[in-house]
Amino acid sequence: MKVRHYKNKDRNQVISLWKTVFFDAPPWAEPSVLLDKKLSVDDLIFVAEDNGKLIGTSMAGYDGHSGWIYSVAVDPQHRRMSIGKQLVVYATQVLNDLGSIKVGLQVGTENSGAIEFYKSIGFEIEDRVNLSKFIDL
Repeated sequence: MKVRHYKNKDRNQVISLWKTVFFDAPPWAEPSVLLDKKLSVDDLIFVAEDNGKLIGTSMAGYDGHSGWIYSVAVDPQHRRMSIGKQLVVYATQVLNDLGSIKVGLQVGTENSGAIEFYKSIGFEIEDRVNLSKFIDL
């Protein structure tokens, strides 16, 4: 298994994986649209590949100060094999190399499995309130 930067040849496998893992995502989070929007800004998408098959992804961002991990997706048949951890470690190293002094992420409060996963690899819950707004243009 190898973790590396996304390549254009990965497109169909990434979209397929995201549709599988994020099956309950809202309509505005359609995988092909998200992928195109992300790639129009930067290429901070990473993949875990095993024998030519894409089995995981992570997507990160960097604003010049802090890094963010936006998503981690691991094929359900390959979970609990440290693939998610390796994707987060890889993304964190890339963000560090860019100059990030901190890496943040957000998890829904109901997603206890993801919260425990991130805590197990060193992330801590911060006392913050997340606010957001959909932009109506």
